[in-house]
Amino acid sequence: MTKYITRFIRETFEWLDFIISYWPGTSGFLLRSWWYRRKIKKIGVNFRSGIGLVVTGGGNIEIGDNVSIMRYSALYANDNGKIRIGNNVSINSNVCIGAADDGEIEIGDYVLIGQNVVLRASDHEHSSVTIPIMKQGHTGGKIIIEDGVWIGANAIITRNTKIGAHTIIAAGSVVTHDVDPYTIAAGVPAKIIKRRK
Repeated sequence: MTKYITRFIRETFEWLDFIISYWPGTSGFLLRSWWYRRKIKKIGVNFRSGIGLVVTGGGNIEIGDNVSIMRYSALYANDNGKIRIGNNVSINSNVCIGAADDGEIEIGDYVLIGQNVVLRASDHEHSSVTIPIMKQGHTGGKIIIEDGVWIGANAIITRNTKIGAHTIIAAGSVVTHDVDPYTIAAGVPAKIIKRRK
């Protein structure tokens, strides 16, 4: 009986989370701000969230001041993941920031993240060819985005990478290794195409 009560309570919170996440208008904006302050470990002042934000592992997420996350984005930090977002960060629509499965993501101050960007700090393990990949678990890593970075739309940032301060990652790029500060990187995989200094 206790199992069913626990399941009912969990499902009730899931429904409440869904309703608040999609509540329209100014009242929805205020309701989401209130709700996420209870769901996320730390949120600074002036947090703004569009509809459809999905958050898992909120106890492992810290968000600074003046952060805006637009509609249909996701923050995943369950299973020992960690996400830290600095101050004055703008995250566009449909962005996935995934640090689950022992991954870690640090985003500095004054960072711009375009729509449809994926930051994934953990990969599927795939060393065995006799075990299906989906049964091999995950390997966590770290992503560091330093201050003043602009990540263009549809870019992908993979684990164990560091993007230096004031760098631009061109739209559609795939970052698989560190990128120097004050540069512009583009391509698949991303390569430095210009120095900003």
